[in-house]
Amino acid sequence: SFADSSLLSERKRRDREERLNIVLWRQPLVTLQYFFLETLINLKEWTIKLWHRRSILVSFLLTLAVLTATYYIEGAHQQYVRYMEKKFFWCAYWVGLGILSSVGLGTGLHTFLLYLGPHIASVTLAAYECNSVNFPEPPYPDQIICPDEETTEGSISLWAIISKVRLEACMWGAGTAIGELPPYFMARAARLSGAEPDDEEYQEFEEMLEHAETAQDFASRAKLAVQNLVQKVGFFGILACASIPNPLFDLAGITCGHFLVPFWTFFGATLIGKAVIKMHIQKLFVIITFSKHIVEQMVSLIGAIPSIGPSLQKPFQEYLEAQRIKLHHKSDSGVPQGENWLSWMFEKLVIVMVCYFILSIINSMAQSYAKRLQQKMYSEEKTK
Repeated sequence: SFADSSLLSERKRRDREERLNIVLWRQPLVTLQYFFLETLINLKEWTIKLWHRRSILVSFLLTLAVLTATYYIEGAHQQYVRYMEKKFFWCAYWVGLGILSSVGLGTGLHTFLLYLGPHIASVTLAAYECNSVNFPEPPYPDQIICPDEETTEGSISLWAIISKVRLEACMWGAGTAIGELPPYFMARAARLSGAEPDDEEYQEFEEMLEHAETAQDFASRAKLAVQNLVQKVGFFGILACASIPNPLFDLAGITCGHFLVPFWTFFGATLIGKAVIKMHIQKLFVIITFSKHIVEQMVSLIGAIPSIGPSLQKPFQEYLEAQRIKLHHKSDSGVPQGENWLSWMFEKLVIVMVCYFILSIINSMAQSYAKRLQQKMYSEEKTK
């Protein structure tokens, strides 16, 4: 029996290594073939699930038809419809970015650094330059232009900036909370069915439970501390883990699923922690970092670097000056309006990260199909 379990573990390890080699830069044709086959299988499974829940689907389609009719029929209600449409798509955009950031057990697209952080920073810089957050709509939020109202220097407050970006920040936080649900459901389903999913995070969690008393390294002890906090404290333990930037929070989701923590206990604590507490901490950090006097001090410190300081300081000064001109909508200024290399670098960084995220999705789905083939082969061997 011990020999059989050792052989099984060795086979699982080899199968996992074989799957990890199925990536676009090593086996492009096989990876693309497996990706398309896995996509077809997923579409078939989703179609079957929708058919089994056709009453819910019909209700959703009827609601959608009523909303569509309301949207196109002319009347006094159209001003409210346009307002709700704008708010809905704005919230959906940030919720989607939040889901992309936390989905995939921490391997998602880091949308806070790419989208939400720069948005909060631009609003902060504009608020201090304009001494107001009453940017005209439209063009805000697509473009920020200082309002025409007369304002006094230093009249902007920290709370006003926090309130200005609260909606998008909370929606992004809610999206990250939704993205934490797959580890929870995976571990919960595994516990209820008695199966052992071939997932590295879950297997690491199982091994951590087995060797809890002999854990020596810092990473293992940190993961064990998170697991103990969530398991013993419950709602407030999950809330504490979700309220601080915590790369080990995926382990909290797996722990809650494994120990069958009620869904609303897990999701409620995660939603409050990520969408309210954690988001206000992150917002405050970005706003303070990009406040006017701190940015000016940072630029002056860059200029103090020996030899290369002045050459590095110049593009930052040009960028900030260009942003100030853009805020006041003065395109006829003497400052060059050409593309700044900082903007160019950031745009290319966003493109590279989005491309890498898409590649990781293709590789992951191809490896999922390879796992299906391995499981099918294993089941056929057992029946012989």
